[in-house]
Amino acid sequence: MTKSLSFLAVLLLFIIVACNSDNFRDEEYVEIPDFNFPKSTKFKVNLSDYKIFEGLPADLLPSKDFHLLELSSTLFTDYSHKQRLVKLPVGTKMKKLNDGSIEFPNGTILTKTFFYYNDDRDHSLGKQIIETRLEIKENDIWNVATYIWNKQQTNALLETNGLETRISWVSENGTKRSTNYQVPTENQCMTCHQSKTKIAPIGPTLRNLNRIVNRNNSNLNQIEHLQSVGILSEFDVSQIDKIVDYKNPEASLMERSRAYLDMNCAHCHNPEGWEVSAQRRFDFRYETSLEQTGILRKKEKVVNTMMRGKMPFIGTTMLDEEGIELLKEFTESL
Repeated sequence: MTKSLSFLAVLLLFIIVACNSDNFRDEEYVEIPDFNFPKSTKFKVNLSDYKIFEGLPADLLPSKDFHLLELSSTLFTDYSHKQRLVKLPVGTKMKKLNDGSIEFPNGTILTKTFFYYNDDRDHSLGKQIIETRLEIKENDIWNVATYIWNKQQTNALLETNGLETRISWVSENGTKRSTNYQVPTENQCMTCHQSKTKIAPIGPTLRNLNRIVNRNNSNLNQIEHLQSVGILSEFDVSQIDKIVDYKNPEASLMERSRAYLDMNCAHCHNPEGWEVSAQRRFDFRYETSLEQTGILRKKEKVVNTMMRGKMPFIGTTMLDEEGIELLKEFTESL
């Protein structure tokens, strides 16, 4: 009798696993390979050697050669804040390509600095700068590196092997929060920053830059501003699409949700991304029709995977509570 029950139990388990094979595959361990992409530059040991900031480094005041970039929709990284900058070689410009993307000249430096305000309700109480990531283009190849800031907030040193550091702050609603923030390894950076098996920038697309910003106490279109300072080629801004800020409640639920997926998921989940993710048959790019995204056939899976902390695959240690609620509302509306 006992043997019969044991056999039935094993048979039942087999049936359950077989019928839920998609969920079973989600639980498999996925190892990030050594991408071994070609490199064309050697990164300096000290971030200060790039002369990105002037004055006190902790003030994050860009030097005259670096220009601020602001995105309409941003990547979620454990509720951190980010400063994005670009520097171009003298006499060069970013160019608009026919597909609406940006061609950056060789010698371009893109920076992204991650930090936390000690209290999101009062920025005057100071901040904790964690890391600055660089992307440098040389010989038509993008190179990536991460620099970790010291406790004195005076400099940052090159680190290719990643790091875990404890971060605490007070959120906008007064809640004390903390996490073991994960600085990615060089290879982890390559996982997301690849397209057609080559390294590529993610955030600064023309449609994500097509927004109103404040420069010198004036509100103006960011693309037109970049053109006026001579670092972006001339074209009619009305030709460029826009992507909404997914945190903006006045935008439609469809636009906000698609913008969230585009910025937080599409760099991997598209036919030209990391092959492991591309094989999942999702295409979360903003321009992809809803019918072709894969959302309609697996809408519960999209949200459940995020709620279990399985996605994003790397780059977060906390659940994006607001993002999950947004996608939950979106998928339930379909």
